[in-house]
Amino acid sequence: MKQTYRGSCHCGKVKFEVDVDLDHVRSCDCSICRRRGALLHRVEADCFRLLTPLEDLTQYQWHTKTAKDYFCTVCGILPFRRPRLAPHLWSVNVRCLEGIDLASIPVEKLEGSRLD
Repeated sequence: MKQTYRGSCHCGKVKFEVDVDLDHVRSCDCSICRRRGALLHRVEADCFRLLTPLEDLTQYQWHTKTAKDYFCTVCGILPFRRPRLAPHLWSVNVRCLEGIDLASIPVEKLEGSRLD
């Protein structure tokens, strides 16, 4: 069942809300995800509400330039991204959501390192 969660970066400059059924999170082993340690969950665009202007974030792209990673310009945290294989969706960093018990959510391993 979907719930509404509030999320933010570490310093609070970036704020968002998301409606999601947190039945799993994804842990990817690609070069960037392995380093940042984010736990992601994908949502449809109508379930994601950015409460901070997108222009207030920094965007990072690499390789195919399809994925878009968004970072807070102050604290550097990645609260969400547009994934390469589903750029119409948002991938929310569940570690940035309030009131989440990460130990109770199953982790799905992704082998992003195998993508060309």
